Amino acid sequence: MSKAFTRETDGEDDDLALPHLPAGSKNYITPLGYATLRNELFELIDNERPRIVDIVHWAASNGDRSENGDYLYGKKRLREIDRRIRFLTKRLEIAEVTDPSAHHGRDQVFFGCTVTYVDEANVERTVTIMGIDEADSLKGQVTWVSPIARALLKAREGDVVKLVTPVGVQEVEVVEVRYPAPAVEKT
Repeated sequence: MSKAFTRETDGEDDDLALPHLPAGSKNYITPLGYATLRNELFELIDNERPRIVDIVHWAASNGDRSENGDYLYGKKRLREIDRRIRFLTKRLEIAEVTDPSAHHGRDQVFFGCTVTYVDEANVERTVTIMGIDEADSLKGQVTWVSPIARALLKAREGDVVKLVTPVGVQEVEVVEVRYPAPAVEKT
């Protein structure tokens, strides 16, 4: 088949569906995570995209586009920005904002809590259960669909739960459960 009739995608829609949500579940996110994604979306729409459009317009007006680096890079960057805008828009539309501070003072594990647990090797770890679009493993955050979060959800301080790992089933003990304090409203 001639290449003229094939579509090159640059992986354009590959990341729109990632990360995946379990079938029939909601896209839980904290208020801070929602605000962060929303701010990124508006930054792209209001500032980044118009700036790149101006650069592409200027580069196109210079003539030959085939060897114009500003034009070629600008068009590529516009595709990346548009792809990210579509992704953020879709994720924000299905987001279910859940405030973890509503559980402040409880000892049961729910979305948004910080859990300290001890594994069979007596290694203590602390993780915060976050939304899929906001979790950062470098900050000790895990998604609510991760194996450790699924094992810990609904457990209480002192409970021993089973965690399925590639090595086998491990038992972990919940040592501490913490939630952020509710925001104090100013009057």
